[in-house]
Amino acid sequence: MAVDQLSEVFSALADPTRRAILRRLTDGDATVAELAAPFSVSQPAISRHLKVLEQAGLISRSRRATARLSHLEAEPLREAVGWLMDYRACWSASYDRLDGLLDVLKDES
Repeated sequence: MAVDQLSEVFSALADPTRRAILRRLTDGDATVAELAAPFSVSQPAISRHLKVLEQAGLISRSRRATARLSHLEAEPLREAVGWLMDYRACWSASYDRLDGLLDVLKDES
């Protein structure tokens, strides 16, 4: 994943409405009306959220008859999780050092 796409993914995920839309799409494809139903915002506002998700590669859109369906694309999420996991080792090492320091301070008191 290019850094620019990774930035777009994290930017798209920064909005709670977009995260809720992605969560809903884990149940299957949905129309704009279906995605808009739980929110107190207009369908055009949901369409703008969908455009951001599509640009980030998190969803794809297709037509079925007159309905336009949104489909979850999980690969960018997998790649973002991979990027985050690279930092898990760093944080684990930091916590291990902190635990060691706390043990030393505890023994000194």
